[in-house]
Amino acid sequence: MTDQTPLKLAVVGAGVIGRHHAKVAVHHPDLEVVALVDAIPAAATGAADEVEAMGVARPVTTSTIDEAIAATDIDVVAICSPSGMHVQLAEAALAAGKHVVIEKPLDTTMPRAREIARLASEARARGLVTSVISQHRFDPASVVVAGAAHDGGFGTVTSGVASVAWYRSQGYYDSGDWRGTWELDGGGAVMNQGVHTVDLLVWALGRPVEISAQTALLAHDRIEVEDTAVATVRFAGGALGVIHCTTAAYPGLSARYAVYGTHGSAIVDDDRLAYFHIAPDTATLESASTTANATAVADAVDQKDQVVPPEHVVGGPAEADHFAAGHARQYTDIVGAIREGRDPGVTVDAALVSLATVRGLYVSATLGQPVRIDDVIDGAYDDVVPVVAARTDDTTPEGATR
Repeated sequence: MTDQTPLKLAVVGAGVIGRHHAKVAVHHPDLEVVALVDAIPAAATGAADEVEAMGVARPVTTSTIDEAIAATDIDVVAICSPSGMHVQLAEAALAAGKHVVIEKPLDTTMPRAREIARLASEARARGLVTSVISQHRFDPASVVVAGAAHDGGFGTVTSGVASVAWYRSQGYYDSGDWRGTWELDGGGAVMNQGVHTVDLLVWALGRPVEISAQTALLAHDRIEVEDTAVATVRFAGGALGVIHCTTAAYPGLSARYAVYGTHGSAIVDDDRLAYFHIAPDTATLESASTTANATAVADAVDQKDQVVPPEHVVGGPAEADHFAAGHARQYTDIVGAIREGRDPGVTVDAALVSLATVRGLYVSATLGQPVRIDDVIDGAYDDVVPVVAARTDDTTPEGATR
């Protein structure tokens, strides 16, 4: 596709995230919001009012995606509905020949996620692009870190750590019956708060092979899911990773991940580059030395200010509307993929691997054993019901089923 006219976007789901997508699209030079879909007519109408108030043409409003496709010309459908509806909506949009963007997560269950992957694969053969929102993969700090990990800048990547130390009060979980449930929330500190950081670690370190995890509910009442989780991950390239997520770290700290290698290392903290260093040449590596009393090579200069603009460095000026900027950067990639006939930066298959890593964490913690990620993807653990329970020994937590 070489036509440079804006792509016509329909947003399905007129809640908070759907309205956010619409806002991003209105301000994007390559997108035009032409339809808003919601089963609750007032929600679609209210979202259309907001779009019109931004000074652009009012989109049509419908209660179903089929009605929207029949009512107006659409190129791309953004699915911002509850996760359990993603499959049917993606199927309808792809069957109608539309490109599809799915808001994270891909789904909360592996069977439905696999079905979306199958639909996307079939649609790819027809020239259709399907992407899953993972906007932090487009943050400049993460782009430069993943690039150095992938192209050998860090040498042999040996390890990485993803840590999300946030705080959620009991009132947060009590504010909705769906919060803290496996069925509607999909998980706790990992699935809801840590999923982006886990995804970034997986992106940087490569294909995860095996995960071993423990979860706990230590600081909250009346919820089914974990408020604390730790895991170790082995990656195909040999690197080892650590995942730590909690909603019981008062008063709430940052989400950060680190990548360590034989030629360099980096740390990203709340989407900004906190540290970055690559050895400038082989001679520097050969001359580097430490003693028993030294933990680091002397005079290794932090290079973070040299590799990203100041608004993407810890301590630098704030990026204007950072949350919208991340989605806008991903939409730019999606538009490019559609026009250039290439895969998007975040494919359904990539999203499936990250989801399987989170699911594998829950399965491992429930069964008390290491879990292979490929087995999770292939469905070997689909019947495992996650359980968060206190461990009194090395056996499977009481109530776990397989």
